[in-house]
Amino acid sequence: MLYYTQILFVKPGQETIFHAFEEHVLPLLDQYGGELLYRVRPPRSAVIATTLAYPYELHLVTFPTKADFEAYRDDPQRQQYLALKDQSIDRVLLIEGVAL
Repeated sequence: MLYYTQILFVKPGQETIFHAFEEHVLPLLDQYGGELLYRVRPPRSAVIATTLAYPYELHLVTFPTKADFEAYRDDPQRQQYLALKDQSIDRVLLIEGVAL
């Protein structure tokens, strides 16, 4: 099992567009064996220190294999909504890992 942590930085004022993107793409996870374990919107006060700015949202997602993750990422239905992602997200840090 692989784990993917996303740290999402949303452009100011684009939160509604970001939410629309997520409404379309998160339901596709199941088709590829993906599971959203955590979806967190931390308040600024929860960040003790940072050199990266404040994240809007954090995700922890799991997939059985990297190929499953890549199939989700490249899903044609998901691709239809990438304009929403590009409009709303400033940057994403994606961290791949395994449970120890």
